[in-house]
Amino acid sequence: MIEILKKQFTGNMPAEEKLNRVREFLQIMALKILYDKGALNNLVFVGGTALRVLYDIRRFSEDIDFSLIQKKDYDFLELNAELLRGFKLNGLSAESNPKDKKENTVHGTFLKFSGLLKEVGLSALDSQKLSIKFEIDTNPPKGGHLASTLVNKTYIFNVTHFDLPSAFATKLHACFYRKFTKGRDFYDFIWYMGRKVKPNYVLLNNAIEQTEGSNPHLNEGNFKEFLLKNTERIDFNQAKKDVERFLEDKSELRLFDKKLITSSIDSVYSGQ
Repeated sequence: MIEILKKQFTGNMPAEEKLNRVREFLQIMALKILYDKGALNNLVFVGGTALRVLYDIRRFSEDIDFSLIQKKDYDFLELNAELLRGFKLNGLSAESNPKDKKENTVHGTFLKFSGLLKEVGLSALDSQKLSIKFEIDTNPPKGGHLASTLVNKTYIFNVTHFDLPSAFATKLHACFYRKFTKGRDFYDFIWYMGRKVKPNYVLLNNAIEQTEGSNPHLNEGNFKEFLLKNTERIDFNQAKKDVERFLEDKSELRLFDKKLITSSIDSVYSGQ
C-alpha cells in the first residue's frame, strides 16, 4: 500500500501537495471501506471533499463529512471501528477517539495514522501523525435533493450526495454562519458561482432557521442582496491564509478579492 501511495507523487511535486495527495488517497479508501460495509446507504456525502471527489475541484480537503438520512441501524462507533479494520486490512495502522455522545448532534473523530508520513518520505519522525477528520451530522436540515454517482478513483464505488443546488445551499450556510472564516468555503462558493448554480432555497432557509432560530425566507428576489450583504463582512485576506495550502494552483488566490467577488455576484445573479 505504501508503494501505491508513493505513486501519487511526481519527481518535482512539492511536499505540501504530496501531503494533500496522501490524505486524499486515505479519504477515497475510507469511502470505499464504508461502501463495502453498506454504510453509504444511510449517509449523504457532503462538503468540500465531496466536490473534490465528484467534480474534481482544484483544491484539496482534510475532512470527510456526511449527513445522516437513515437512522435505522446507525452506529457511529461501529462505523469508526469498520474504518480502522478496513485500513488495517490494507496495511495501514490508524487510531481514533470517536465521540458520539447522545447530546451531540454531530458525531466525529480524527482518524490518525502514525508512521505513515515517514514511510512515504514526508517526515523523519515515526511519531508524526497524519489526521483525517470524520464527521456525521445526525440532524441535518430538511429539504435537500439527493443524487447518486459512481466514483472511479483508485477504487470503484457509488455514493449518495446532494445535487448541486442543495450542496450550494449547505455551502452558503457554512460560508456565512460558521463561527470563523474558512477560506475553503469561499473557494467552493466561487466555484459554484463559476457554474452559475442557484441554491435550493428550501434547504438554505431551513439550515439558517435551524442554527439561527429564524427563517430569512430567501428566494430569487432577495438572494443577490443576501449575498452582497454577507460578503461585505468577510475578511478575504484571512480566507486566503486558510485555503492557500489546499490549492493545486496558487494563482487562484487572486480570486479572493472582495471587489471581484462582489462584481461576480452582481453579474451571475443579476436577474434576482
